[in-house]
Amino acid sequence: MSEATHSTRTARFEARIKKRYAAEKRFKFIGLGAIVFSVTVLAILLVSMTMNGIGGFQRAELTVPVDFRTAGLTIDAERLEDADAVQALETAGLPMLVESAAEEALGAEGAQQLGGDAWREVAQAIVADPALLQSEKTFHLPANNAFAAALRGEGREELRPLAKQLHDKGLFERRFDPGFLARSDATDPQVVGIWGALKGSILTMLITLALAFPIGVLAALYLEEYAPKNRWTDLIEVSINNLAAVPSIIFGLLGLAVFLWIFPYYRSAPLIGGMTLALMTMPVIVISGRNAIKAVPPSIRDGALAIGASPVQVVFHHVLPLALPGIMTGTIIGMARALGETAPLLMIGMRAFVATPPDGFTSPATVLPVQIFLWSDEIDRGFIERTSAAIIILLVFLLVMNGLAIYLRNRFEKKW
Repeated sequence: MSEATHSTRTARFEARIKKRYAAEKRFKFIGLGAIVFSVTVLAILLVSMTMNGIGGFQRAELTVPVDFRTAGLTIDAERLEDADAVQALETAGLPMLVESAAEEALGAEGAQQLGGDAWREVAQAIVADPALLQSEKTFHLPANNAFAAALRGEGREELRPLAKQLHDKGLFERRFDPGFLARSDATDPQVVGIWGALKGSILTMLITLALAFPIGVLAALYLEEYAPKNRWTDLIEVSINNLAAVPSIIFGLLGLAVFLWIFPYYRSAPLIGGMTLALMTMPVIVISGRNAIKAVPPSIRDGALAIGASPVQVVFHHVLPLALPGIMTGTIIGMARALGETAPLLMIGMRAFVATPPDGFTSPATVLPVQIFLWSDEIDRGFIERTSAAIIILLVFLLVMNGLAIYLRNRFEKKW
């Protein structure tokens, strides 16, 4: 080989090496750019939700001191322990007492800006602490929605001077609203709450987990450990994979056609919602469960059989505990998807206006994603802020649920 030929080949080799290194650098740069872009979009989302959500956790409140000692409100103390104590206080004249105290503190025009059910918050405080009837207390009561908009510089212009005047006196301010986490849906953004939808989500997820997890795990165990390998099991496997990719609204149609036909009186109940979402979640658990079971080394099975374990003991004492962390991962993914679903629940009627939290699994209810969907359709600025606050609560709920699942996965994880 001549020196010229060797030099030419060396130059070509170095050129290919440089080209390969350049391609690797471009790949690293593109990958880094993708990560930066993803983090930037996530940060923008979180910041925008947080900025809007801060207003959602607040409401415009008027400061009203009430002196019950001179008010002449008379009611039997035992009456306050009854279930209709609020109605009893209404009959005793509490609404007029609150209105009179508001006129004294805010003026006649300012008192007219109180929310229509503001007195109920005073009544609930009295029921919680009857000793208030012998004292003076300052309440922060919700203003009506029009006056709340005036505080933000929106809505009716004729209300803005009064809103500014009361705000300058410290009698009208936006305050943190802990009741947002304890109330249910309402037509006024000043008095809406998220607890009804949150409780509905919790009940629905409990039904979903109780049905999808055991059935999905047992199905994965049977298909992987016991089922014969033939065309029928191949057909079942293909069907499960296809079910995992079916649009969620199809499961809603199935729930509407089957579950509501069997249980016609439980429309919009967490029981029906959980059963519908369980159908959607089950294929994900089966697929992840089979993959986790396949990942268990055959030597574990052989060793267990060698020391006298029966096939059932091998599966439930050795294979399943080792596959459980992987199964939990699939369950996390499936439950997270179910938590954020709206379409199938709309089909079974869980979009109804529910003013009280559900009492159980068969009570009418809604869920957080549906509540967010309904509020987002409102044009009122107050509902827009409440929507962002509800999204934050949904994200926190999802993080808590995932954190619990990750803890359980790590708790049962075994190494070999």
